[in-house]
Amino acid sequence: MFSATGFAQETKTDKQNKQVVTDAEPSFPKGDNELYQYVLYNLNYSEESKKKYIEGEVTLSFDVKADSSVSNVMLISGVGYGIDDEVKSLIGKLKFIPGVQNGFPIKMNTMYSFPIKAH
Repeated sequence: MFSATGFAQETKTDKQNKQVVTDAEPSFPKGDNELYQYVLYNLNYSEESKKKYIEGEVTLSFDVKADSSVSNVMLISGVGYGIDDEVKSLIGKLKFIPGVQNGFPIKMNTMYSFPIKAH
């Protein structure tokens, strides 16, 4: 199960000069599937986690800044064995498309859950 949450509003004017409100959340430029693949293929599992066949989800909350960088990566829930810190480190190095409000990119918090299978 993959999940992501976030929220932003972008205000635009339509052809009749009426304001139209649209949602614009932070997102990974290549899409969520590519983000999950990146974590899957770049995650270094500890030997102990492999021996114990650790499975579960790592859920993170983080800010996507207006400049596309990631900050304030916080663990919501995890599986332990060093895996949580590995996922946090991988996400902290990425660039995202920032959320937009009133036509401007803004810092916005988002959450993602990453499936984990250490085998």
